[in-house]
Amino acid sequence: MVRVVMVVALALVGAVQGSATVRAEEGRPSSDRQLLFYNHAYGVLDRETADAIEHSAYLRDFANFQVRTTTGSDGQTWTGRYLMGRETYLELFGIGDVSGPDGTLGSAGMGVSTERAGDMATVLKRLRDLGVEKPVEFRQTRDFGDGVPVPWFDAVFTSDQYDAFGAWGMEYRPEYFADPRSNTEPANYPGDVGRERYLSDAYRDHLMRDVTSVRLGITPRDLGNTVPLLRAGGFDVKATPDDGVVARGGGTTIRLDPVPRDRAGLRQVTMSLNHPVKRHVEQIGSSTLTVGPGARAVWTFDTPK
Repeated sequence: MVRVVMVVALALVGAVQGSATVRAEEGRPSSDRQLLFYNHAYGVLDRETADAIEHSAYLRDFANFQVRTTTGSDGQTWTGRYLMGRETYLELFGIGDVSGPDGTLGSAGMGVSTERAGDMATVLKRLRDLGVEKPVEFRQTRDFGDGVPVPWFDAVFTSDQYDAFGAWGMEYRPEYFADPRSNTEPANYPGDVGRERYLSDAYRDHLMRDVTSVRLGITPRDLGNTVPLLRAGGFDVKATPDDGVVARGGGTTIRLDPVPRDRAGLRQVTMSLNHPVKRHVEQIGSSTLTVGPGARAVWTFDTPK
């Protein structure tokens, strides 16, 4: 679910809307009940690293790993490399795997999603309370290959203006869960539109369990657009000494560092494992995956130069 979601949405919305400027250091508390949870993040990497990831035998053992091309709204397609856990996942691209500016080195994005049907309406209200007067709403679809789009999820963005990073809130649609081609699981409770239901249990056959933290470098404007969404979702958002933010909630920590556009990009991902292991270091292109010791792994990506 790359930020091509955002591109298509903004093309459909049309009118330019004001950028949200709520900052963490203003001290506004996050809303009480957490409604949005880390779903996935993605980054556009150099071609050598993306190809090394795609052909890595180690990653196929380490995680529920897939390479696939997805067709979304208006026929837009993107080809990603996916490491999928129990509730969360990671999506990685090479330069040009996504069309337009979103396929350039250092572009990145993040989806945060609801667990219960109807919570998106509360998120929208909270965004307006935080000063986002006109949230950008959009419905994404997915084409399973027969040319018939299936409603996939409803999304909201705080702004239609961004530099290299976009974050969106999302709520999976019941039509998607009802389609047998989605390979999703039965509901665990009434109104279950959660991440665990969306992802398969194939993670059990591998080492990776879930993403527990992500760190990205993003521009100040993109940071200003993202903070209100995290607050509306109920994350505990704190300022860092360098004017960035750390957001915690639902078992995942999100760190966003303000940087110039030419330094933007995915920096580090930490993952929990299904069981403890001895230390192993895997060099994959210009990235380094350190697995163990213990039940965690840290994947570090070179900062764009």
